[in-house]
Amino acid sequence: MTVVENLEMGATNRRSRPKFKDNLERVFEMFPRMKERANQKAGTLSGGEQQMLAVARGIMAEPRVLMIDELSLGLAPLLVLQLFDSLKQLKKTGITILLVEQNVQMALAVSDYGYVLSQGRSELEGPTRQLMDNQHVRTAYLGL
Repeated sequence: MTVVENLEMGATNRRSRPKFKDNLERVFEMFPRMKERANQKAGTLSGGEQQMLAVARGIMAEPRVLMIDELSLGLAPLLVLQLFDSLKQLKKTGITILLVEQNVQMALAVSDYGYVLSQGRSELEGPTRQLMDNQHVRTAYLGL
């Protein structure tokens, strides 16, 4: 399937289907590389481009909540920055984002609220500012 065909798969619900073209333009503005690769087979995209496509496909459904797991895993630092900038833009639209991420600093930079998990258990939770000010979090997870 091409990039556009993948994006069409994201717009299959009643709410998003009539707005496909508008949503596609919005996704292409957020991820210009997806527009450049619109007719390319998705399987030939780089790892970062595949992550962009996965997030873009989710956006096409006009969700109230978007769940993202390990956005930065295995990606080049520049792509990680681009993806997290996209999350900041997306956050402004009012979509709730549930992000599971190993890069704590990047995750907290785009979050309003966070949970610190250790061995599957919630160790700490709270507003982002509170977590960033917590000395244990700063030492153990942020390396500060």
